[in-house]
Amino acid sequence: MDRQELGEREQAVLALERRGFPSPGAKERAIREELGLAPVRYYQLLNALLDDERALAHDPVTVNRLRRVREARRSER
Repeated sequence: MDRQELGEREQAVLALERRGFPSPGAKERAIREELGLAPVRYYQLLNALLDDERALAHDPVTVNRLRRVREARRSER
């Protein structure tokens, strides 16, 4: 198969999602400091990654967990 790998930034986003944070503020700080992204942009990238088959192949546990969370939130609306 000739599939492209995820870029470094995409891999870093998934790696950050695997970590646990004691508070939302700590996660926002890590997004800014480690990735150099505004939180809004981070969540846009993350949401796009959840629909990317390369992300699923790279980290199926994290992507599937986040997909379930996203679906649960959508069904609450």
